[in-house]
Amino acid sequence: MGLYKYIRELWKKPKSSLKELNKQRLYLWRREPSTLRIERPTRLDRARSLGYKAKQGIIIVRQRVRRGRRMREQVSGGRRPKHFRKRKVLDKNYQQIAEERANKSFVNCEVLNSYKVNEDGNYHWFEVILIDRFHPQILSDKQLGWAPTMRGRAARGLTSAGRKSRGLRNKGMGSEKIRPSLGANKGRH
Repeated sequence: MGLYKYIRELWKKPKSSLKELNKQRLYLWRREPSTLRIERPTRLDRARSLGYKAKQGIIIVRQRVRRGRRMREQVSGGRRPKHFRKRKVLDKNYQQIAEERANKSFVNCEVLNSYKVNEDGNYHWFEVILIDRFHPQILSDKQLGWAPTMRGRAARGLTSAGRKSRGLRNKGMGSEKIRPSLGANKGRH
């Protein structure tokens, strides 16, 4: 077995195989800022499978997202039934929110992909792979398949986290019932 296979096996059950290491990491990560650029990925196997390369122009950011807090605010004005809904209807998952926040902090970069690293009672931590759009190393590398025209991927739901929330994980017959019908009932009254 190669190195990446051993790393993948460890990360399948991190709470049992990486118990002490996870505890130390969480202790440190809680005291760090919510968006932090790091030198190398924590999960090398996952980062490599999502397109990470150790080269100039590609950076890794650890992003912290608070769990919960999705309750609707207090009703301040008006008594319409719409205001009394208990929970907000959210179409984004935590990973997509993490990608967007990392992209907001590093404006000159574009989100390639992301993966979950850890979680506790209050937070989720994701590592986001960002590409500097105009770095010469990135523009010259044809294997990356990257073009400067691919802008705003995280905001448009084109990363794997965004595709998940858009219902694009399944293919083939029967998947048309899984995806939300955006324009099916328009025009019918």
